[in-house]
Amino acid sequence: MKIEASKVASFHYIVSDARGPVESSHDRGEPLAFLIGSGGLIPGLEKALMGRERGERFEVTVEPAEAYGERRENFTQRVPKKYFQQPEKLRPGMTTVLSVSGGGRRQVTVLKIGSSVIDVDLNHPLAGRTLKFDVEIVDVRDATPEEIAHGHAHGVGGHGH
Repeated sequence: MKIEASKVASFHYIVSDARGPVESSHDRGEPLAFLIGSGGLIPGLEKALMGRERGERFEVTVEPAEAYGERRENFTQRVPKKYFQQPEKLRPGMTTVLSVSGGGRRQVTVLKIGSSVIDVDLNHPLAGRTLKFDVEIVDVRDATPEEIAHGHAHGVGGHGH
């Protein structure tokens, strides 16, 4: 079975850039599973997966425009502490997830912590970086109707939000 839209692809990967491996690699334990075509993967990696099959290994280089975008200078925001989980544990340089209007989530980097607000960099930590992925496809399967309705793959045993 080939990877295409509305299939679930499970794979391991190691991602690196000019500086070496980056922390988001996933090469141990259970493979990651993604519903292809749902927007859960960066476009460059999803394009490289299309048409491939279980057992394939490959490398692909993804430019910033097809990954996390170009880095934007001064793309910062001051956010009240109440919008962070455990703000007392945050320190400048740390990354955290911030809930955004409309129910989404955005990974941000803490720049400065004030008494009632936190200044964050809204650029994704990998923005502006050319990434090299080393991928091993572990499985390809049809998505279930529930996965298609929810817009993402579910873990073993069903719904895994």
